Amino acid sequence: MNEKSKILYLEDDETLSFVTKDNLELHGYDVIHCLDGESAIEVFFNNQFDLCILDVMLPKMNGFAVAEKIRATDPNVPIIFLTAKSMKEDRILGLKLGADDYMTKPFSIEELILKIEVFLRRKYVTVSINDLYKIGKYSFDYRNLILSFNDVSRSLTQKEADLLKMLLDHKNNVVKRSIILEKLWGHDDYFLGRSMDVFISRLRKYLADDPKIKLDNIHGVGFKLVLES
Repeated sequence: MNEKSKILYLEDDETLSFVTKDNLELHGYDVIHCLDGESAIEVFFNNQFDLCILDVMLPKMNGFAVAEKIRATDPNVPIIFLTAKSMKEDRILGLKLGADDYMTKPFSIEELILKIEVFLRRKYVTVSINDLYKIGKYSFDYRNLILSFNDVSRSLTQKEADLLKMLLDHKNNVVKRSIILEKLWGHDDYFLGRSMDVFISRLRKYLADDPKIKLDNIHGVGFKLVLES
C-alpha cells in the first residue's frame, strides 16, 4: 500500500522537514515537500495526493488557510495538522476545517506513521456494490457518497458517509462514542471527539427533511439513529 501512497508535506522548518521527509520515504511513501502555503496549494492542484500533512504556523498563508483551499476541491483526502501550538481553540478550529487528526510538536515519527497508515488503510477498504440504503424518505448510496431526498441529491464526504453507514448498520441501537472514534478517526481523543460532534451535527441537518428520522445523542455514551415506522 505504501509504495503508491503520495503525501503532500507542508513545513517551513527545513531541519524538521528534512528529518520527517527522510523517515517517511524510508517507509516507502512518495513525499513532496513545500516550504510555504502558496506553493503547497499549487503543488496540490497539479498532483493527486493520498494524504496531506500541514504545518499550521507559516508566514503569509497558514496551514488552516491551505486546508480550506484543499477541502474546497477535495473533501476526502486525509489531512493531518502539525503545529507547535497546543491551544484548545486551535485544535478545534483545525478539526472543524476538516482535518482528520492533529499532532503537536515535538511529535513522534512513529506515531505520525501509525496515523498515516490508519488513514490510508481506510482508502483501500473494499466496498460492497450493494451498499444502497433507504433511510425513511432518503436514499443513501454509500459507494458513490450520495444522499438523496426526492429529486435532490447531496454529495457527502467520505467521513460523513462512513459515519452515516456505521449508524445505519446499528440503527435503533446506541453506537458508543469510543467505538466510532476508534474505527473512523483512528483513536479515542477529546479533540477528535469534538470533530465527531461536528460531523454528527451535519448529518442531523442533512436528515432534517424527514421528521421520522432522529439522530439522538445519548449523553456520555454515544449516538443512536432512530427510524420511526
